[in-house]
Amino acid sequence: MLSRVPIKAVQAFEAAARLSSFALAAEELFVTPSAISHQIKQLEEQFGVKLFHRVHRAVILTDAGRRYAEEVTGAFSRIDLATRELGRTARSDILTVHSTPSFASQWLMPRLARFSASHPDIDVRLNASYPVPPDLLTQGVDIDIRYGLRRLQPAGTMVLPFPPETIVPMCAPELAEGEHPIRTVADLQHHSLIHSEICLVSWRDWLREHRKVQLDISRGPRFDRSFMAISAAVDGMGILLDSLLLVQRELASGRLVAPLGFDGPKVQGYTFNILKNQAGLPKIRAFQDWLFGELDRNAT
Repeated sequence: MLSRVPIKAVQAFEAAARLSSFALAAEELFVTPSAISHQIKQLEEQFGVKLFHRVHRAVILTDAGRRYAEEVTGAFSRIDLATRELGRTARSDILTVHSTPSFASQWLMPRLARFSASHPDIDVRLNASYPVPPDLLTQGVDIDIRYGLRRLQPAGTMVLPFPPETIVPMCAPELAEGEHPIRTVADLQHHSLIHSEICLVSWRDWLREHRKVQLDISRGPRFDRSFMAISAAVDGMGILLDSLLLVQRELASGRLVAPLGFDGPKVQGYTFNILKNQAGLPKIRAFQDWLFGELDRNAT
């Protein structure tokens, strides 16, 4: 079995091969030319292979030396690249968060700058593209924010529920105060109903609490993402039934109003999912504390 190759000998060989000179290699590595010659001779004797032709004061790689130099140079280049990358990232943690698209665009993105400002050492990578919830064990995701009915999670997963959300009808102010103003539930019959199909409370569910009113729930535009349904409501397409959690900006700016008030059915839709063995990581703990603090502060 061959003994371990001395790294100093490999460094000496790489420099001499790249510079085609023992003297220049010695100058680069701050040693004497004889030290370079000694290190290379040690390699040649260890493997029984001649690496350089010595021609007067010049050195020329042999065929074996050239093949070895190609591999060694590539390895040193990769080490150099990894070292430079480490220098760029060593001062920060990378936190990878996956979220449902609507929560990411409607709630998380408008607040993310506040988290980054208070935690400048954490770089957040936000992903909302997985068609199904990612596997926290294999897909490099630190935190997964999910919506909908809870399914059995893999062993080792910690699931933290968000506070309950309130679901109410909302619309653009010009609809609420227009030709057919909305003062009672019965007034909704004069308007199109927007169906946010992913919302846990449908118009059919909501109308069970208002049995005296008949609305045609078979009609109206339908969207499979809340952020699209919210945008349609802002544009005046009809009356939206969705979560107050997702429309805080639109309500604050007056682009949407809740003509029938802010009381409605409550659902527990979102969950915060992490691996139990990573729950104590500073970057995950910092984001968890910040997010739930924001939810409590902005509770509607």
